[in-house]
Amino acid sequence: MKSRILIAAAVLVMGLTACDKKFQELEQNPNSPESVPASLALNGVENSIFIEPWGIEHRWNQFACCNYNYYGNQEYNFGGATLYYTTLKNVIKMEEEAKKSGGKDVNPYTALGKFFRGYLFYEMTMRVGDLPMSEALQGNTNLTPKYNTQKEIFVQVLKWLDEANTQMAQLITASDNSLLGDFYFNNDLKKWQKAVNSFRLRVLVSLSKKDADATLNIKADFAKILSNKTNYPIFESMDDNWQYVYINPFNKYPTSPDNFGFDATRYNMSSTYLGILTANKDPRTFVVADPAGSKLKAGLAPSDHAAYVGASPAEDLADMSSKAGTDNGAGFTPGQYSFYGRKRYYSTYTAENTLMVGYPEMCFNIAEAINRGWVAGDAESWYKKGIQASIGFYGIKEGANTFYYLKPGGKVSEGGDYYSFAVSFIFNDYYNQSSVKYAGNTATGLNQILTQKYVAFFQNSGMEAYYQYRRTGIPAFAQNGPGTGNSGKIPKRFQYPGTERTTNGTNLASALSSQFGGSDDINKELWVNQ
Repeated sequence: MKSRILIAAAVLVMGLTACDKKFQELEQNPNSPESVPASLALNGVENSIFIEPWGIEHRWNQFACCNYNYYGNQEYNFGGATLYYTTLKNVIKMEEEAKKSGGKDVNPYTALGKFFRGYLFYEMTMRVGDLPMSEALQGNTNLTPKYNTQKEIFVQVLKWLDEANTQMAQLITASDNSLLGDFYFNNDLKKWQKAVNSFRLRVLVSLSKKDADATLNIKADFAKILSNKTNYPIFESMDDNWQYVYINPFNKYPTSPDNFGFDATRYNMSSTYLGILTANKDPRTFVVADPAGSKLKAGLAPSDHAAYVGASPAEDLADMSSKAGTDNGAGFTPGQYSFYGRKRYYSTYTAENTLMVGYPEMCFNIAEAINRGWVAGDAESWYKKGIQASIGFYGIKEGANTFYYLKPGGKVSEGGDYYSFAVSFIFNDYYNQSSVKYAGNTATGLNQILTQKYVAFFQNSGMEAYYQYRRTGIPAFAQNGPGTGNSGKIPKRFQYPGTERTTNGTNLASALSSQFGGSDDINKELWVNQ
């Protein structure tokens, strides 16, 4: 009996103790981690900033078209933009975890954190304009952050990139090898430093309409990087690209043998992009696209650029769908348009790497800066390097090349059912065409640089091709038709996310008033392009 009383008393004491615990302690889940290694946080950040190719962004770039309305279209009826504040919170967490585990004030994660801030705020402001920045990301301390102007954001982005370069240089000098979890450059800060400065050139070029602004000091900043590659290393070849590499079976390429039966005929090439290639008799034509079945039926050879046809993104979708499905009879694939190059994009699960910031773009950015008179140099040399690097990306070499297109009803997997044909490529013959050969530091020369940069953006670099069009009008995007929506216009920006109206409405209203006369209008010009 006595033992029973003692047990009851013990239970009562335990119950009282449990009741004495704070609710916050009781709701904690012991199986849920409260901290993670900085390397794991970095891995998550790196995945979240990647924009996968072949999605709607690249239709907005007018590289390809969806001809089946159930699965998509090319309409520019922009709604609320995707912003990256959650990713930026994870950047902050990454830095905190690095310090918590003994990292110094300057460590690889703080250096990458500076870069990620610059990269993400650039991407966000290019979509919408002004944004909460200096008061943002403070948690419960400030739930209604005020907006910074787009100019203030660009000033800060350039500052972050400069600080990232400086910190990386310090860490490299100190032989700091503590970075872990980086799948882009395998923890190599020297390669990251090149990416930082090459991206910085992109940011400066995007500010071309503000090159007289003394605060931004774009010309001097661009010249500083080019004139001191020891302190500001940049990409030197395609080996330096910041790129997403597909590793089967962990992250299959979007267009793969698994997806072929699902979407192979629902997407075709865009005339905006493919038309540039065929007009210049560009060998990239034979890699990125298959010849149109109707053209082969008409007797054209697969080596004839005229056999490759893209649809106008402005075309009525019902018309595009009908033309894409035209029955060409036995022995020919359907359609009046070219589909994606089956051999390159559907025969493998890994396919091509997706560039985030690439060497070809950097070459064209430097050529553009020289053309505009920002820096001294040989624009034609950089222009040619950009073209050669982009062509080489597709495995095209000087001399004899073998290209492939899918047999009607054939299997797409490697070793599948393809016809082959040979084409001889001589770079000088291609380059010496009047439409390609650099016309000098003139408006025509600038047009050529921007056109070739657009071609090199194919299925990579997020929405940079659209941003370039918005800034320069080059190349001319298809519009003035029902296919692009928005009353036949290419919009100038995205709207702010709907959640901002409910959580930060007063500051949003002020930002809209100062930028766009109070309207969240997708056809209003951003400050950067005024």
